[in-house]
Amino acid sequence: MNQRSETMAKLKRVDRFSGLSDRELKKVAEAGTYLKLPAHRTLMSETTPADKAYVILAGEVAIRHQGETIATVGAGNIVGEVGILQKRLRTAGVVALSDLEVVHFTNDDLSRLVSQIPALEEALQATAEAHSADD
Repeated sequence: MNQRSETMAKLKRVDRFSGLSDRELKKVAEAGTYLKLPAHRTLMSETTPADKAYVILAGEVAIRHQGETIATVGAGNIVGEVGILQKRLRTAGVVALSDLEVVHFTNDDLSRLVSQIPALEEALQATAEAHSADD
């Protein structure tokens, strides 16, 4: 199995993407970049421009606000979508607590995908609302 097929198979297991067809999931997998990242890596910093988002396939990250961990999330979660969808600066930082497997999306990738795949926009909006409720 090639990397795109493996990425698509892993994305299929993300609950938020259950409403996407195989064709839509393929578009998502093709638009994103599969990455393996080491523990302790900062994925995004608080008060920086919202220029990327990640789908966590394996591992765990800490969500930090003003230096304090306010949540930890792992496989199947999306991080970074709030700033992109709301077009605002990051409200929290994200740091890897363990080695990670993620799919990285730029702001442009996500903007293009949500215009093409309404179910993806709904999934990201639901995730953003859940994250905002956690604030």
